[in-house]
Amino acid sequence: MKIIQRNRCLLSVATVFAGMVVMAQQPYQALKFKTATSFYNYEMLAVHTQNYERQQAFEKACLSKDAMQQYVSQLRSRFCKLAGEMPLRGKLNAKVVGVLKGNGFVVEKIVFQSTPGRYVTAHLYLPEKVQGKIPACIEMCGHGLDGKGQGSGSAEQLAVNGIAAMVVDPFSQGERQQTIDRNGKNLTRGVTTEHTLIAPGFLLLGSSLAAQECFDNSRAIDYLLTRKEIDGDRIGCYGFSGGGTQSSYLAALDDRIKASCVGLFFSSRERTLETQGPSDGCQWIPGEGRDHIEIADMAMMNAPKPFLILDGRFDFVDHWGALRGYEEVKRCYRVLGAPDAVEQFYTDDGHAIPKCSQDKMVSFFRKALLDDAQGEVKPYTYWRGDDMLCTKSGQVNLEYKDALSAMQECDAQMDRLSEQRQAFCSQSADQVKAGILKLLGITKLNDRWSSTETRHESLRDMEEYRYQLDCDGEFPVPVVVRIPSSANQQSKICIHLADAGKTSLLAETDRRDVVSDGTIDVYADLRGFGETCDIFEYNLSKYWNTQYRSAVTALHAGKPLMGQRVQDLYTILNFCSANEKLKGRKISVKADGMNAVVVMHVAVLDERLSGARLTKTLKSWRSYIQQPVQYDMMSNVIPGVLRYYDIPDLLKLSRGRVGIVD
Repeated sequence: MKIIQRNRCLLSVATVFAGMVVMAQQPYQALKFKTATSFYNYEMLAVHTQNYERQQAFEKACLSKDAMQQYVSQLRSRFCKLAGEMPLRGKLNAKVVGVLKGNGFVVEKIVFQSTPGRYVTAHLYLPEKVQGKIPACIEMCGHGLDGKGQGSGSAEQLAVNGIAAMVVDPFSQGERQQTIDRNGKNLTRGVTTEHTLIAPGFLLLGSSLAAQECFDNSRAIDYLLTRKEIDGDRIGCYGFSGGGTQSSYLAALDDRIKASCVGLFFSSRERTLETQGPSDGCQWIPGEGRDHIEIADMAMMNAPKPFLILDGRFDFVDHWGALRGYEEVKRCYRVLGAPDAVEQFYTDDGHAIPKCSQDKMVSFFRKALLDDAQGEVKPYTYWRGDDMLCTKSGQVNLEYKDALSAMQECDAQMDRLSEQRQAFCSQSADQVKAGILKLLGITKLNDRWSSTETRHESLRDMEEYRYQLDCDGEFPVPVVVRIPSSANQQSKICIHLADAGKTSLLAETDRRDVVSDGTIDVYADLRGFGETCDIFEYNLSKYWNTQYRSAVTALHAGKPLMGQRVQDLYTILNFCSANEKLKGRKISVKADGMNAVVVMHVAVLDERLSGARLTKTLKSWRSYIQQPVQYDMMSNVIPGVLRYYDIPDLLKLSRGRVGIVD
């Protein structure tokens, strides 16, 4: 009996290992390796390299006060350029649409226009009795559908302690939701999802949602400066979670901020990317890694102004990253002669601001803006107003006839750039190619490649070869080549690319009894697809992108996925042009979806591509602007591309070699 049981156990173990072998040796696998996160690990190499270079520069800055001042000055210059062009600062047309009385304070309901047609809703908390000019803070909302909501404990407590607080609805929250129907119902889950869906529109035009939120908050400061009771020389800002992000950007980009507090956001960007991955579309600006800007650097741009970090030891926003970032900021402030102006306060808590943290923040602002380091912090009463809406309909885009949604704003901006795109496309072929490569994050396409045959098998009526293409510094490209017995010297090559991966194409081909016309078929997976994709669970489904982690990390590093994949297809063309079995033949491509947009670019850049048949793909980036409720946009984002060309322009530049058939 024991022997039988032992044999059954061994059989079970053998079955498990057999399953593991099957998983390891996937059908049609061409790479010599396969791990669950190999592509993302590769992407993080660029992030680590860039941050190492940043750290080296920071260490040199720490050698003297002059060096640190220069470091901070250069940071500001790069960051302002990265943030991009801001909207027109027109008249605020601000209105107080209601007043409510709390316990020792009043709340004014305010609507203003940050730029013509962009309505912003806000609450202004004021002490019940104001004597002379008082300081004020901008509170930036964390991620919550209600935005400023029915009340803010932080704003209330600041008000009863002598500091005005203006709580501003950001994009996609409170009364400023964007993807809504005619009744105001959100078409998505809202907030972080909506942020991520409307972000591509701004990114494609050379801006970002983070920069646009910063602009709105900056205009809130403009409004405060119109108030006779507010001292414009004593303005602070704070926020928690997504509001902490906004606070970091505002303090870094607006010199009028004299003191700032960042809660539940401050960490190491590098650490965040390698642990939980990138956050939603309002919490980053493309190119931050490439330009050597960390979250700690945003704080240093304030130096030596008072700065407070609030975080939790058990927060998903990595606490170790917060400690590491704080040490860097502390060193910067020490070199600049103000070591006591920066503080970190954390609790044994998660993603939350307990009472002690809030009291600490109020005490911090009393010291920084009221010069009151010893005064007792007055408590607040958890007051909530009965009617805190600033609009009757509950949404600005339904309330005002001239209101413009984010989509309408971006659409109008795209129209204004039409002549600029036309001018770009009218240049010489070499100038156009150079401009495209620069947008793709490519200095020069890499010709340093090699191939390794990983398998050869004789199948019915064909020979199958599998290769791993290695290009210096790039992720390997898996390729399966099938040469039919009917092939001759006149046979052409067709490269097959699919968002579902080459396995889907090969499996379908093998299920059907296909009569070959002699074409040599090359099946490949560009990085992030098929054999080279990471596990599905690596990407949060709420962001509506199956490659979100990789796409945003690539943008952070200044290496858009589109550019990386253009390099892959270019390497495949090099392989086809050099391989003894393939060289000297005409090359065409069949591709779908995201792969198809890659092909459009390569068709302009490389004339070896004689033709392309594309299906189920993007026909204009304008669709991302006008219809943001769709999947897998971020993988096709090239920052600022609509200042230079659109998809129809690529088709024209390919001189008829590319056709979209659906």
